Amino acid sequence: MTPSDPQATTETRWLYSSLNRLLGAGVLFGHHDDTAYGVGWKFKDSSDVQKVTGNYPALYGWDLSGIELDSLWDINQIPFTLQTKLVREAYERGGVNTFCWHMNNPVTLKTSWDTSRILLKQLLPGGDHHEVYVTWLDRAAKYLGSLKGSAGESIPILFRPFHEFTGNWFWWGVDNSEPADLIALWRFTVDHLRKERNLHNLIMVYSAADFYSEDELLERYPGDEYVDVMGFDRYSFDTTSVYKVNMKQQLELLTEAAATHHKLACIAETGYQGIPQADWWTTTLLPILKQYQEKVSYLMIWRNNGPEHYYIPFPGHAAANDLQKLTDDSTVILQNRLTPLQIYGPRHSLHYGHF
Repeated sequence: MTPSDPQATTETRWLYSSLNRLLGAGVLFGHHDDTAYGVGWKFKDSSDVQKVTGNYPALYGWDLSGIELDSLWDINQIPFTLQTKLVREAYERGGVNTFCWHMNNPVTLKTSWDTSRILLKQLLPGGDHHEVYVTWLDRAAKYLGSLKGSAGESIPILFRPFHEFTGNWFWWGVDNSEPADLIALWRFTVDHLRKERNLHNLIMVYSAADFYSEDELLERYPGDEYVDVMGFDRYSFDTTSVYKVNMKQQLELLTEAAATHHKLACIAETGYQGIPQADWWTTTLLPILKQYQEKVSYLMIWRNNGPEHYYIPFPGHAAANDLQKLTDDSTVILQNRLTPLQIYGPRHSLHYGHF
């Protein structure tokens, strides 16, 4: 399988091919902002995943939010200069980088959670705020294009715009548009990045929130030429039994749709805040991964933002040993299993360790 971008860079093509090749060998395990901060530390060349399991994650999540305003920091107060360094380090280790974008509301300039005074039509060509949106896209393109490996090559990025679009909490959600509007905005965004900004290191990730039918998942699907990976975000909020039922229902629908459209499937965000159940990793998450490891490429656990908001256990946490058991299972791929596979091609392997 090849990326939807016919001009994708060599490394991007290698990565997409490698992710397809790895289906069935294990699910790549990821963590958002993993090497930037954690519980009790910040900007200290560390990782809560590595401290608990002995290995870095295979997938590293990041956020573009802030780049649209020419901010020096992202939404989580990571300097973009540091984020650039951490993205490159992950890549040089042989890991995978993925970006979401909590883009501010282009009409009100407030946060992505501000759903007032916006319709997606306003951002399309001819709309009142189209030029603002294009300016913001250009700033993002400049940054994404600046992410380079040690040989000057563009670092491939799993790019996940407009995530959780089946929800109503972001300005791009279901309450602010008809399906055709998001489809048009998605296509314009991708076409602009590829054709106007010559950006060809992006693997496009179509990521929903909750959905309960294939029609609900696909009603905003922009077409196979604009998507490479299909996924969703789902968290454990109530009882784990509810989480398991919902995850399996969505995974059945997702993996069937992904197979039909010849796309990869992923769990784009998940986790259990505070991990109040010490064996959650092996009794709840692992059985799900085992059931779908032939069909799911990767999953990403959300971030560790201090002692009140974290999703990965840290040393001394009651669930730390259980996370170790999960990552010791052959179903799960961490950085140590991924690096030797040369997922970006043989020439990239020459640069491992130089970061």
